[in-house]
Amino acid sequence: MPGSGRGARTVKPDPEVEVLAKIAEMEDADRALAERLHAIVKAGAPELSPKLWYGMPAYAKAGKVVCFFQSAQKFKTRYATLGFSDPANLDEGTMWPTSYALTKLTPADEALIAELIRKAAG
Repeated sequence: MPGSGRGARTVKPDPEVEVLAKIAEMEDADRALAERLHAIVKAGAPELSPKLWYGMPAYAKAGKVVCFFQSAQKFKTRYATLGFSDPANLDEGTMWPTSYALTKLTPADEALIAELIRKAAG
């Protein structure tokens, strides 16, 4: 019977659409950073799947978040953050950074981030 809920299939929203919608809601500075990061991840590590993680854009491999963006606005901090989770392949020696403060992205910053994303997804 239509509308009864029995046998009805729920359509899951496209995670990338959700991520892009969340980015679109951000204030200008955070939105610009998040849009560039999204493009860098898509170009440099297309095997990572966009998803929302704690309400923020994140990118996962085999369901596990590898990297994520935190907006300054949402967390009431003076800078946005690009962070990496345990599954990121960034281990180097006995100590390495797992997050980076972002205020703007220069071409050199974008190149470094692209390299980190490729390595993290590796």
